[in-house]
Amino acid sequence: MSSPADSIFHSRIRASSSMLLLLGFAMIVVGLAAIAFPFVSTLVAAVLVGWVFLFSGGFMFIGAFSMHGTGPFFGALLFSLVSLAAGAFLVFNPLAAAVGLTLIVGFIFMFQAAFELFFAFETRPHAGWVGMLISGIASAIMAVLIVAGWPAISAVVLGILLGVNLITTGIGYIAVSRSLRPA
Repeated sequence: MSSPADSIFHSRIRASSSMLLLLGFAMIVVGLAAIAFPFVSTLVAAVLVGWVFLFSGGFMFIGAFSMHGTGPFFGALLFSLVSLAAGAFLVFNPLAAAVGLTLIVGFIFMFQAAFELFFAFETRPHAGWVGMLISGIASAIMAVLIVAGWPAISAVVLGILLGVNLITTGIGYIAVSRSLRPA
């Protein structure tokens, strides 16, 4: 007998199975491109993160002045300036930023592995759970490889690992989607 939370979870996943299938295929295509062009994918990731920091830092800078005259003003101003500086560094020095980004991606893969393993075991009664389990294990292995090899691993390895991660996650989503399609 399944629990009420179990049936809510599975009904929500079933309802979005076509979106999971589409997402899975898109992740595989992007993963193949990242593997084909690993150096470029690393540089693109570094520059993209840099632009996110630049935009958020700019908005925080403007927002800090709405707090002018209050205690948090200097903290908000300092945080916005640090974000702007980090963004500028990433955008204008993507090769140097790849070292830090590599470590950050390693930690992201650790969290992704934890999520995917949890997700796999939550869907375990259904046929597609093994695909998500494999994706979670692959994410954990890649996290260990990145963290263990840091900082000596090159930007090319990061691009390849990102591609492999996207492909295995796409396969996992496709497997779950196909096994939980609405009847």
